[in-house]
Amino acid sequence: MRTAEGETRPAWTFLTNHAHVLLCLARDPEARLRDVAEQVGVTERAVQRIVTELEEAGYVERAREGRRNTYVVRSELPLRHPIEQHRSVASLIDLVDAVAPTRKAAVPIRRARTAS
Repeated sequence: MRTAEGETRPAWTFLTNHAHVLLCLARDPEARLRDVAEQVGVTERAVQRIVTELEEAGYVERAREGRRNTYVVRSELPLRHPIEQHRSVASLIDLVDAVAPTRKAAVPIRRARTAS
């Protein structure tokens, strides 16, 4: 997939566009939706829809300041999917915004053994 600037973007990512928009607003509460759209790689209209959905679900609060909107991310709320609902929005933000640790040897993932 290519951007307007000709850069190649991955065909898929581990996080949804909703998560990307939420992260952008958490980093910059005064961001213009046009700028968020550019960062996420979607249209401004898509970002408007996502912000409205996040607002309706209570994850984002929008406040008008003059001609601009300011956004407050409710980071204490749980993530929505049953697999991750034991974690908060704050843990997602911390995960993505954490300073990358020095590279260590890969740790193997333990998998449950199935009875045969």
